[in-house]
Amino acid sequence: MQTNLVEFIKLNPQGREADAILRKCVHCGFCLATCPTYDTLGDELDSPRGRIYLMKQVLEGTPATELTQKHLDQCLSCRACETTCPSNVEYQQLLEITRPVVDQQVGRSFKQRILRSAILSILPYRARFTPLIRAAQMARPLLPHALKAKVPVKPAVSKKSTGPTVHKRKMLLLEGCVQPGIAPNINMATIRVLDRLGITLLREAKEGCCGAISTHLNQVEDGLDFMRRNIDAWWPYIEQGCEAIVITASGCGAMVKEYGEKLAHDPRYAEKASRISGLSRDLVEVLRDEPVEQLGIRGADSIAFQCPCTLQHAQKLSGSVEALLTRMGFDLKAVANNHLCCGSAGTYSIFQPDLANQLRSKKLQTLEESGAARIVSANIGCITHLSEISEQPVQHWIEVVDEVLANKNNSLSKANN
Repeated sequence: MQTNLVEFIKLNPQGREADAILRKCVHCGFCLATCPTYDTLGDELDSPRGRIYLMKQVLEGTPATELTQKHLDQCLSCRACETTCPSNVEYQQLLEITRPVVDQQVGRSFKQRILRSAILSILPYRARFTPLIRAAQMARPLLPHALKAKVPVKPAVSKKSTGPTVHKRKMLLLEGCVQPGIAPNINMATIRVLDRLGITLLREAKEGCCGAISTHLNQVEDGLDFMRRNIDAWWPYIEQGCEAIVITASGCGAMVKEYGEKLAHDPRYAEKASRISGLSRDLVEVLRDEPVEQLGIRGADSIAFQCPCTLQHAQKLSGSVEALLTRMGFDLKAVANNHLCCGSAGTYSIFQPDLANQLRSKKLQTLEESGAARIVSANIGCITHLSEISEQPVQHWIEVVDEVLANKNNSLSKANN
């Protein structure tokens, strides 16, 4: 694709990067087949190829319009197009470069600004979000039906011991910002399972949001500050020889693995950020290298795994969880069109509820048609979004592993008594 970017952007590093990305696109249209919004709306401008044309126009000097902003906003950032693209077009990076330019030219409505400000002031801060969600859960019985569906039921946190053993092998756990409030048992289950495999998970109170929420809402500098804070919190552990940073939410994992790229131009943090990214592991990457067969799981329930976009397209770990759970003894059921987004996509379900709900309905239909006894995922956003209307509980896959191991121990205890 030939380009002619305007002066205000073509001479800076982001402009040069955008120019290189645009030149890779050969208009082949392969991306249309895997784009959830094009599949749903049938509009070329709601496909990756169409959005690339819109972004090219803006970067070449055509003034952005509300229609331009609308089509870019309707993108899920699922990155399925990147998996499909034969030319390796870095679509998500182009989108992150262009969206702030469009927002600067078009602006946002008062309602949008208030909503974005509220999200940015609450969601990335665990100490703010958790008390708020607890208050909403207490008031849940009194809420109107539509609002009640948006408030997740307070989970029953397992009281089982996490195990006092301190192992020679140590890793750090990213607890996240919203996950401890919505589904605290995910991290506790992770600690228990890894403890059985001789790994101690360390938690650092000063760590927080990975930076994804701010970055995806065009607050790039705020996102970078979150990244720097996490690096500062983790660095003493890295210097002491901590093996890895374990991440149970695939959306957070996708972002932390990009710290090295995001902070590459920061002289104080570039080297540390690169090291952090290199040590970051999704939970499945940790467990697939461990002797999980020794856990002795046999005859477990059948499972339908909803593979989050951030796991399969951003982290390129498609099929990894399914392979691991099969090794462990679970019966994995095939899920049709599992490459398509469930509609959660971070804050997308808040800003684009109609599209998000359509995509969720399609996803739940394929999960239920698999005939599996249980539905599991690997990202808190997907789990929360699907749980709003699913008749079956939707859990993180590590919670199911933990439950099976706990039931096995209980059965052994009863047999011994």
